[in-house]
Amino acid sequence: MRYEFKYIVPVKSMESLRRKITPFLELDKFAEISDNNEYTVRSIYFDSPAYDFYFEKLEGIKNRKKVRLRGYDEQLGNDKVFLEIKRKYDIPIIKYRAPIQYDEAIKVLKNKSLNGFENSNIIDQKKIENTKRFFYQVFSKNLRPVVLVVYEREAYLSKFDSTVRVTFDKNLRGAAYPGLEELYDEPFLSPVMSDKFILEVKFNKSFPNWLTPILGQFDLKRRSASKYVFTMDGCNVVKSLSKSAIYTRSKWYQ
Repeated sequence: MRYEFKYIVPVKSMESLRRKITPFLELDKFAEISDNNEYTVRSIYFDSPAYDFYFEKLEGIKNRKKVRLRGYDEQLGNDKVFLEIKRKYDIPIIKYRAPIQYDEAIKVLKNKSLNGFENSNIIDQKKIENTKRFFYQVFSKNLRPVVLVVYEREAYLSKFDSTVRVTFDKNLRGAAYPGLEELYDEPFLSPVMSDKFILEVKFNKSFPNWLTPILGQFDLKRRSASKYVFTMDGCNVVKSLSKSAIYTRSKWYQ
């Protein structure tokens, strides 16, 4: 099981918070190789015609999921992306993830069929199963792309426990109803959270005890901080409709 605690931090506190926590951390390998110690995370989130995943989060349903297509940085050609299902069981989180070529993912999602699908990048049986899980969710529940979520991630690992990961997720931005080909598009994105960033602490066993007094110094309290929900709201995807009203509009998606 994996645990994930989140905190919303004013951007003005970023430098001082970084100075406090970095003596206990080291940059992860992906952030370390970049010029500015960060990389860009890009995710197309899928939801049902009635936005079930969105409303399950708002209503605090303990057993819920997110389904997304995730890529990183800029499009270079022959890009590898990831099919992800993130399941939450009250507090613990389980993530199912599998790599796939971007153009192959678009092809399968547009055709709504796995006929003839061969992912030569997957040789691990677990990843093959995760690929099947993803497409089963999309096809069986008639999921569609509803929002593109993009942000920069500054990622660290604990020097004392390699399972502890701390990230600064910054410059959150997005777009409603993206096309599958728009994962790497930037010009049409709208800012969602410009004066704050999200601090995430992920761990397997125990929350790092060295971090607790630092969070207290900045008066940071653990809270719900879903980048998916923030971007859905910031881009007016649901447009303040009630769930019952959305059900009556679901033909719009068909």
